[in-house]
Formats: sequence, C-alpha cells, structure tokens
Amino acid sequence: MAKEIERGIRYAIFTVFVVGLRRRNPGAVVNAVLAIAATYLPNIIEHRYDVSFRPWQRIYSSAAMLTHSVGMLGAYDEVWWWDHLTHTHSSTLLSGFVYAAARRYGLDPRPCVLSVVVGIGSLWELMEYTIHTVADRFGLEPILVSYGKSDILLDFVFNLLGAIIVLVLGDDLLQNFYRHTD
Repeated sequence: MAKEIERGIRYAIFTVFVVGLRRRNPGAVVNAVLAIAATYLPNIIEHRYDVSFRPWQRIYSSAAMLTHSVGMLGAYDEVWWWDHLTHTHSSTLLSGFVYAAARRYGLDPRPCVLSVVVGIGSLWELMEYTIHTVADRFGLEPILVSYGKSDILLDFVFNLLGAIIVLVLGDDLLQNFYRHTD
C-alpha cells in the first residue's frame, strides 16, 4: 500500500510539472523536477547508510515534496497558511535527519538540530531572496519567491516549530535510523 501511495505522490508531482509547463511557470517546473528526484532520497539513504525507512516515513517525506510543488502553482499566494505548512514539514525532515545522525553518533541532538535548522534556514532565505532579486533584475519569472521581512521571520518561526516537533517526538519516531537491533 505504501508503495502505491508513493507512486501516487510522484504522479501528482508529475502533474504539477505538466501544469507548470502548460502555464509556462518555470518555478513550478523546476521545483517539480527537484521534488520528484527528492522522492527517491529514502532509497539512496537506505542503501548508503544501512537503515530502513518505515512506510509512513517514506510517505511523509514524499508528501513534503508534493506540498511544496503544489504551492508553486499558486497555493503559496492563495492559501495564507501554505508557506507555514511547507516550512514546518520541510523542517521536520531536515531536523529528523540531523536528529537521527546525532543519535547514531552518540551526540546530543538538541544543539545539532537547532543549529542546522537555523543555519540551513538562513541559507535558504538568502538563496530565495537572491534568486528573486536576480530574476526581477533580468525580467524573468523567479523559481523561488521572497515575500519580505515578515515572511522571512515567519519562515524561521515555522522552521523552529518543525525542529521542536522532532526534538519532542524524535526518540519515539526515529529509532529505526539510529538504534541497531542485534
């Protein structure tokens, strides 16, 4: 069942790609391509790090790619909470990865998760702003949109919310990535 759901999510992202092409929306097209590729990351991680994703973890990570892709078709502009949802969702993925890695190597995950979420979040906001500014300068449609200072602040708030969720629930939900059963 999980494989069918994953496949359905990939088809939905592909639909975003097609709609993006039809609308001549480069942001939707580029993001859909990257999102489809990202849905295969669990396979790469499993192979590389000798871990196994639970079916719900695969679906959860793929769903993050879908929500972001759909956002590029207009949900970010039309649904006031969409950006908050995607930042929280994406942050839980990043936080979960860092949490599991820290636990796997015997480190306290709290400072690791918080520093990585703030650092990567800062880089993301800088990249988003730069891409939007350069696209505006050359009269192009930006593939990422920056909505101003209050949006950046809210993005950080929801990134931290995702980190806190993982810090609270990580031991219960992510043991399969760092505990070895012999």
